[in-house]
Formats: sequence, structure tokens, C-alpha cells
Amino acid sequence: MSPERVDKIATGIILGLAGIVGLIILGLLGYILAQGIPHISWHFLTSGAESFTAGGGIRDQLFNSLYLVVLTMIVSVPLALCAAIYLSEYAPDNRRTRLLRLVIEVLSSLPSVVVGLFGYLVFVLKFGLDFSLLAGALALTILNLPILTRSCEDALRQVPYLQRQAGLGLGMAKWRVTTKIVLPAALPGIITGAILSAGRIFGEAAALIYTAGQSAPVISYTDWNPFSPTSFLNPMRPAETLAVHIWKVNSEGLVPDARAVSNGSAAVLIITILLFNLIARYVGHRIKRRLAK
Repeated sequence: MSPERVDKIATGIILGLAGIVGLIILGLLGYILAQGIPHISWHFLTSGAESFTAGGGIRDQLFNSLYLVVLTMIVSVPLALCAAIYLSEYAPDNRRTRLLRLVIEVLSSLPSVVVGLFGYLVFVLKFGLDFSLLAGALALTILNLPILTRSCEDALRQVPYLQRQAGLGLGMAKWRVTTKIVLPAALPGIITGAILSAGRIFGEAAALIYTAGQSAPVISYTDWNPFSPTSFLNPMRPAETLAVHIWKVNSEGLVPDARAVSNGSAAVLIITILLFNLIARYVGHRIKRRLAK
């Protein structure tokens, strides 16, 4: 058998298996959306659980998930960007750097339930944060930091080395080359990676059960004081996210229409994550086009 024919057969097998996986994923997404979309309404999205006799809306859970993503990104983006700049621009290629990369790879493969237990022992008990949005954000930072660091480092490494040489040849300091040349050129990839990582942590549940809590206390959306116990901006209050809400509704069995509530919540979760991915691609493309002008 000729090498060309072997190559065609191998390519066909790979494409066929990839197509099967794609069809399975599309089938799962289609099933979840088909089961959940009929239960989604404006009232379901904008009402709290207290306004329903059965099930309730997901307003608070949806806001808690989005607010938790914002808090997590505020903590993780600066840390990941600084780590990526060091690894890409300053770190020498030696045993210490390779060990650091190995640690990042190990952290990225940690099960979320392990991170949740660690967050419970350290942030909730040791630091005294109790079950709160802040404890959940710190736990999600541990999950998000390795992936975000790797995506930022890849974006920085994709900047041509000639641009760095040009800046150094003009007499610019190393840090000015990094901040004035490399970072602006890598900005589309950094933003895309940040939005994609935000979509990943939006659907996290296991780590938040032990850190952010499973309760949804009544909050006021007119109280803008972040230190008030009932304020929606208070990061020290316990918060039930959308993913935790889906698990709780199905596991407790206390809601009469648990199937409808969980199906609708799952569909909202999937749609929101898809929107994160679409927004990431759109923003990255627009920024890339603007920088290319």
C-alpha cells in the first residue's frame, strides 16, 4: 500500500472519529436545550424563588454566577498576566522554570472538588471568610489561574521576536518593550483567553459548594452599599450560583417542579457559556482588526 493511500485512510479515520465526537456533543447540547428552553421565560429569569409557589425563578442565582465571575477575574487576571509575562519574557530556560511549568500543568488538572475542599479548609475556616462570594472567588482563582496563565503566555509568545528586537535596537528598556510593544500586540489573545476562562468558571459547581455555600439569602438590588448584609454587591455574603442551584434542586427533591426548574436552569447555563465563547471570538477579532490598521 502506497504512503499516499495510508495517509488518506488515516486522515479519513481521524476526521470520522472527530465527526462522531462532534455529533455526540451537538446531540447532548441539543437535548439539553430542547428540554430546557420551553421552561425559560422572562419571569423565570427575573424573579426570585420567593415569588413562586413551586420551583421559583433564577434571578439571584444568575446574578450570583455573573458576579462571582467578575470577582474571580479581578483576582486571577493580574496574577495570570504577571506570571505569563515572567515565563514568556524574563524566565531563563533552566530546571527551576521547567519545574514551575510542571506545577502549573499539575494545578490545571486538579479536580474541582479537591480545590473546593482546599478552599473550605483554608479560606472558609482558616481565614474566617465563612461561606461567601469572596471565598468562592479565591477557590475559582486556583482553578482558573493555570489555564489563564497558559493562554496569556501563548498569546505573548505569538508576538514575533523581531518586534522585540526592533524595540531593543531603538534603545528601549526591556520592560518598555514588554509593555509598549509585546502586550498591545498580544492583547487580542489575552482578552480572548480571559473571556473563555470566564465561561469555564461560570459553570463550576463542585468547588463552590464548599466555599460560596448552598444558600440563597434574600438580597436587595437597591442597596448599593457593599458592606450591607443584604446588598447584592456584598462579597462576604453566601451565594448559591446557577450550577449549584441545578445540583441542589435535583439532589434535595424538595421542589415540586424540580425537573422543569433544573432543565430551564441548565439551558440558561449552556446558552450563557455559548455567549461567552461567541463574545470572546468577536472581541478578539475586532481588536485584531483594529490593531492591524
